[in-house]
Amino acid sequence: MNRMLISAAHKSSGKTMVSIGLCAALKARGHVVQPFKKGPDYIDPMWLSQAAGHACRNLDLYLMERDDIVATFARHSREVNLVEGNKGLYDGLALDGSNSNAALAKMLDLPVMLVIDARGMTRGIAPLILGYQAFDRDIDIAGVILNNLGGSRHESKLRAVIEHYTDVPVIGAIHHDERLSIVERHLGLMPSNESHVATSKIKQIGEAIAEQVDLDRLLELSRKEPLAIPHQSPHLNPLPQAGEEANAKNIIKFPAVVSPLPCGEKVRIGIARDRSFGFYYADDLDALEAAGAELVPFDALRDAQLPEVDALYIGGGFPETCATELEANAALRAQIRQAIEDGMPVYAECGGLMYLARSIEYQDRTYEMVGAIPGDVKMHAKPIGRGYVHLKEDETHPWPRPNAPAKQIKAHEFHYSSLENLPPDSRFAYHVERGYGIDGDRDGLIVNNLLASYTHLRTIGSCYWATRFVAFVRRCKEQPSTSINEKAL
Repeated sequence: MNRMLISAAHKSSGKTMVSIGLCAALKARGHVVQPFKKGPDYIDPMWLSQAAGHACRNLDLYLMERDDIVATFARHSREVNLVEGNKGLYDGLALDGSNSNAALAKMLDLPVMLVIDARGMTRGIAPLILGYQAFDRDIDIAGVILNNLGGSRHESKLRAVIEHYTDVPVIGAIHHDERLSIVERHLGLMPSNESHVATSKIKQIGEAIAEQVDLDRLLELSRKEPLAIPHQSPHLNPLPQAGEEANAKNIIKFPAVVSPLPCGEKVRIGIARDRSFGFYYADDLDALEAAGAELVPFDALRDAQLPEVDALYIGGGFPETCATELEANAALRAQIRQAIEDGMPVYAECGGLMYLARSIEYQDRTYEMVGAIPGDVKMHAKPIGRGYVHLKEDETHPWPRPNAPAKQIKAHEFHYSSLENLPPDSRFAYHVERGYGIDGDRDGLIVNNLLASYTHLRTIGSCYWATRFVAFVRRCKEQPSTSINEKAL
């Protein structure tokens, strides 16, 4: 098998474009490619998934334990495994580099392909490469991919310098080409589900990479033996065995070992999948299905009515950019509001929360939304909440919980909007110990059987949100007259 980390000297060096292009180029040659992305991210994985033809998996050194990461990588590995880093090779939150791209490379024994934005560089590229090698001798910088070159003469000079001063092979030299760029906005690249030309753009990038990167050399330098899956890691996502859901005290008993068996009858969960909502982790969707959910997609922009479902899951995205269309689909908005008022279980994250509010104020206009949440969303020029989040679960949290609940839930948020004008007696599921959430202190707004938060959860470590949500949906289905507010009394 092959595995590699596509990293860079600094952010915005072109590593995402290179990663997308490599996935597309290798797939076009007949290779089976599995993409991974370091850190909390939805947008890059959407492009990588489309380019490779397989769902990208996220590897997060802050949210995940070592065994989680190794197991996730090993479990999903295919013929060629490409990990796109975030920021620079040695960048990270920790001073000791324990959550850097380099740390991930060590953990998974990944040869590093270093993407260097070489605009304006000639001889100075040599000490840059030498410094990156010397900083940590345990990191295998197996090859360099030069990006944004000014022409063939520039390329020749750089190749000569690198060959003379270093022992790192140049496996690619990509000339500056505006056609290879992807539109960006505040969260990075425009999501592929919003781009009408995503397929043709990926094809174009793949062809350019195939012409300017030595794919045979890349595969030669990245050939490795497969990694072993850690044996019965305590941090793998456990699922309840049939019959192990306890009714007493809102508790679920979790076994120590992963089980693919759903607990009880399947439930149908409608999931918003369209240009507005596309921020979903593949592992979360797997966990929902493994817990006994059938995921039924719907389009909040075009569908006039909901499919026949027992619950809804509305993830993140950019509803503000599609606000005109969302507002125009009044029939669906009314049906969703009525379903929530009637007690349908719903889980909404960030963009989903925005959609379920009364309104969204964006670019000097106010758009009417679902209205199930008694508050109004306002967009801002700068982030309101950004980065990793620590939550403490409150007793009012509606979902069945593990018999040993986590003392702290680690997650992440990134939103430019705020939720305003909430009633003073609003109820919340979480206290925010780090981050912002809805009001700087609380997150997880509870309305009937709706739980809506700015925080993005992941079913990893001790956060079993997918299993708990399915258990909650099943219980509401079996006891349709019961609501969150009644359970809290």
